[in-house]
Amino acid sequence: MNKKNSLIVSFVVLVLNFSYSQKTNTKMNTLNTTESAFTQPKKAVIYQVFTRLFGNTKTLNKPWGTKEENGVGKFNDFNDKALQEIKKLGVTHIWYTGVPHHALVGDYTKYGISNDDPDVVKGRAGSPYAVKDYYSVNPDLAVNPAKRMEEFEALISRTHKNGLKLIIDIVPNHIARKYEGKNNPKGVQDFGATDDVTVEYKRNNNFYYIPNTPFKVPNSPDYKPLNGESNKMIDGKFSENPAKWTGNGSRKAQPDSNDWYETVKINYGIRPDGSKDFPELPAGYDQKTYIDHYNFWKDKDVPNSWKKFRDIALFWTSKGVDGFRYDMAEMVPYEFWSYMNSAIKMKNPIAFLLAEVYNPNEYRNYIRLGKMDYLYDKVETYDLLKDVIKGKSLPDGLTDIQNRMHDIEHHMVHFLDNHDEQRLASEAFAGNPEKGNPLMVVSTTLSSSPTMVYFGQEVGEAATFDSGFGTKTRTSIFDYVGVPSHQRWMNNGKFDGGQLTENEQKLRDFYKRLLNFSINSSALMGKFESIQTINRNHTPNYSPGLYAFTRWSETEHLLIISNFSWITTSTINLVVPESVLQKWDITDGAYRMEDQLYHKTISTLTVKNGVGTLNVTLQPSESFIFKLQE
Repeated sequence: MNKKNSLIVSFVVLVLNFSYSQKTNTKMNTLNTTESAFTQPKKAVIYQVFTRLFGNTKTLNKPWGTKEENGVGKFNDFNDKALQEIKKLGVTHIWYTGVPHHALVGDYTKYGISNDDPDVVKGRAGSPYAVKDYYSVNPDLAVNPAKRMEEFEALISRTHKNGLKLIIDIVPNHIARKYEGKNNPKGVQDFGATDDVTVEYKRNNNFYYIPNTPFKVPNSPDYKPLNGESNKMIDGKFSENPAKWTGNGSRKAQPDSNDWYETVKINYGIRPDGSKDFPELPAGYDQKTYIDHYNFWKDKDVPNSWKKFRDIALFWTSKGVDGFRYDMAEMVPYEFWSYMNSAIKMKNPIAFLLAEVYNPNEYRNYIRLGKMDYLYDKVETYDLLKDVIKGKSLPDGLTDIQNRMHDIEHHMVHFLDNHDEQRLASEAFAGNPEKGNPLMVVSTTLSSSPTMVYFGQEVGEAATFDSGFGTKTRTSIFDYVGVPSHQRWMNNGKFDGGQLTENEQKLRDFYKRLLNFSINSSALMGKFESIQTINRNHTPNYSPGLYAFTRWSETEHLLIISNFSWITTSTINLVVPESVLQKWDITDGAYRMEDQLYHKTISTLTVKNGVGTLNVTLQPSESFIFKLQE
């Protein structure tokens, strides 16, 4: 990177302070109609674990390796020690990714499970988003596959016993091409069991069809099931007649290899022309509670697929699952989400409902009409932070994002790493773990929304190898692999970090300090005001990479400072304007500011004629969280 670009990623300042009184919470609940979002008294931290990979100790990592060669983690790997260490990291919720039984290449026929056809499975371990049986769990995750549900139920109990809540995935948009509900509760019919397959669309069909046309597997050079290895089930065919629409919406009987060919699209009563074939919410329902939404749907005739997924969600809720992460939620109409989420909330009012939505123009619909608690803040905050650390953007745009989303900022989950994205420490993102630290400070402290961390992120996992179907920079969700940095922390099941390098230990300590501070800070549930413009225009030596904002509560005032540059040491007199200090009720004088991350640095906020200045020096990639000592 050239010198100019290194300056562009040079420094960030954040000042936070805020509190919601119970009265304010009640008002917010009524206005925003997503009750649990504003009854969360402290910041939530979600720790996403790819369940199949978390406890795996094998390190061979052979591309396209079998589970016998490369290993596979189990539910039982999440023992009390592991869960306690996760909690001590500063975690409030665990997202167990890949729990529902999905299609995979493996023989479990002696347990009454049919083999999946590799022609319509991605990778060997399979995609967790090609669910094969929603009333069962992945047999790979059980020590005894015959007792797989009991083993997961025991994990639910252990998770709760260790003071954590848990969420799992539900994928309403699509299911595995070969779905077989062999564990359906009494009276529950399989998807498609009563469909009229002679027509493309019918309201109560579960699928869309291509009548009189059989399905064909993709025909392209990069389509090679199991990388071309010999397998008696690989014959370039999959029996499906008539063909169904593919999960990503492809209407071709022979989808492309880049399509989600392993899945089929669920019909929610959206006609092929895009029009809606179900009741719509009346005007004003964006201001109503989940109880109002539930009562609206009670006497309505809704498509069959709505009922099926509502019942699936309630099945897992009844087992003690505390919430759900919904894959590709915006591919399903928000009226359905209103129907299902309100039913969930009637059973568990504080259920944690997180959705993958990428269209900012639809955020408010999915929050207020769809009754989602939280959405991904991917295309706004995540994308900008990634551009900043890569030297492509200034951080100033963070202010605009916060201002534009001020009414929904609490609902927008911040993350820098997850199973879909390139690892934060990878060469394609920050480049090394330490360069990601200022991004993590900003992501965690910018708003009152939950923070999400992907397992291994806290020890600098960079996903440096190809694993088969999955490629480097992302930890594969399709293959049996190990996660090297995480495995060093796991230390053969001791979960004590015994094999971590010194830098990895320091990195995990940084995450532990930051996350624990965040879940106990009233200021981080508070108000936001940018001070970027005044510092950009008036502070000497305010380099292009600097960013500053304030937040506060009635009881806590914070000044958080980060340096995005991994090259430049920055020394500035940060300006805190009168508009902020008046809200803090700060008059002229000198005020002690103590760093809350490491408790080693003290500085002075000097206020003269109503304007404050703070002299601070930051080393490359260094951050401070200064707290006003009152």
